[in-house]
Amino acid sequence: MAGVTLLDGGTGRELKRMGAPFRQPEWSALALLEAPEYVTRVHAAFIAAGADVITTNSYAVVPFHIGADRFASDGARLAALAGHLAREAAANADRDGAQHEVRVAGSLPPICGSYRADWFDPAFARPILATLVAALRPSIDHWQAETLSSIAEAKLVRDVIGTDGKPLWLSFTLRDDADARLSDPCLRSGEPVAAAVESALALGAEALLFNCSQPEVMGGAVSVAAQLVGGAATPEARRIRIGVYANAFANPSKEPQANAELLAIRADLTPRGYLAWVDDWIDRGARIVGGCCGIGPEHIRVIRDSLA
Repeated sequence: MAGVTLLDGGTGRELKRMGAPFRQPEWSALALLEAPEYVTRVHAAFIAAGADVITTNSYAVVPFHIGADRFASDGARLAALAGHLAREAAANADRDGAQHEVRVAGSLPPICGSYRADWFDPAFARPILATLVAALRPSIDHWQAETLSSIAEAKLVRDVIGTDGKPLWLSFTLRDDADARLSDPCLRSGEPVAAAVESALALGAEALLFNCSQPEVMGGAVSVAAQLVGGAATPEARRIRIGVYANAFANPSKEPQANAELLAIRADLTPRGYLAWVDDWIDRGARIVGGCCGIGPEHIRVIRDSLA
C-alpha cells in the first residue's frame, strides 16, 4: 500500500536467534560489547526483508542493563557504535540486488526500566538520555523514543533533544493484561491514549506510535489516535502519522518487571498471523507498521509482500 512505512522488527530477540552473545541483564547491549558483527547481520536481515527504517541497537545501553559503572565508562561509546552500525547498514542497503534507501531511527529507551512508569525519575534519567542523544545524533535520521510508559517520559525526551532539526517519533507502550483489554486503551501509567495523543501534538512529534504491547490492544489505540489527529485544529497536527509495532510475548503481566526475564513467544503470531493484525491497524489509520520483541525478518518480509 502506498504511503505505508515499514519498520524493522525486534533486534534483541533476533540477535539471540542468530546466536549472538545474549543474556540478562545486558540484553541486546551484550552484542555491542562482545560481537558487534551480529548487530550488522540483524540490520542487514531486516533490510533484505523489506524494512524502510532500521532502529539503532541502543535500547539496552542504559545503567539498568549494563550497570552504572559501565555506562559511565562506555555508554557514549556503545551508543555511538550502535548508531554507526545502523548508518553503515543503511548506506549499504541491498534488496534483491538493488540499492535501496533505508532510514535510521535513533532508539531512545525508557531510561529507568521498561513498562515501569512508577520507576521514572527525571533527574536521574536526564543526564543518561543526554549521553545517548549526543552519541547517536551524527548517525540517525529521526529520533524514536520508544516503549514510553508515561507522558512525563515523552516530555523529557523532547526537552533533552531540543530542536535539532531531526523529526521526533514518540512510541508509547500500552497496558495489555486481560483487564486492560476490557477497557479503553491506556498507557502503562494508566493515562488514557487520548492524553498521549494530545501530548504528542503539543510536543511537535512527527509520528505517534504504540509498541511493545500485545496486538490485541493496539487497534483501539490506533482508532482513538486517528480520530483525534483527524480532528486536530491545525494542518500540521493533522499530518502526524500513526504507527504500531507490537510484541509477541505470550504472558502479559499486571506487574511487569522491566525486562527482568526472557518471556516466551506466542506460537500463533506466525508471519501470516501477525499480518492479520497489521492489516487491521492499517484499516484503522496506521501508516507506520513493523514489529517489536519476537517479530523477525520473516514477519517483515510477509508484510512487505502484502503492502506491495
